[in-house]
Amino acid sequence: MDRLHDFLNHLKNKRLAHGNFLGLLHVLIGRTVECDTGEPVSRGLTWRELAGWLQKVRWDKDAVRELGIDPDELPPKDRQRFWFIAFSRANLDAPKAAQAGDQFAQKLRAEGYKVGPAPKA
Repeated sequence: MDRLHDFLNHLKNKRLAHGNFLGLLHVLIGRTVECDTGEPVSRGLTWRELAGWLQKVRWDKDAVRELGIDPDELPPKDRQRFWFIAFSRANLDAPKAAQAGDQFAQKLRAEGYKVGPAPKA
């Protein structure tokens, strides 16, 4: 899982998900991501796993504003629960999320990552 940690830090430091947090969530939850060498970064994460990773890398909680969620409405002290509730309100199975995921996947491909297709509805 070091690759996933490095991957998330890379995205965070280069602000690659800025403006497309919904796309990031859609890709990490529903798609496979591999390095350019073919080594797996993620085979798809559960909400709980992703919440834990975002907590671990200290992802900016204001990113939920891109989802139309006020971060002050979410649990301030329990960061894993904060993210989990944000995911539940994000409509990750909506066509808009799939479109955002496709756009984000293109950004990742430009960075040298291989991204699998969106899950079938």
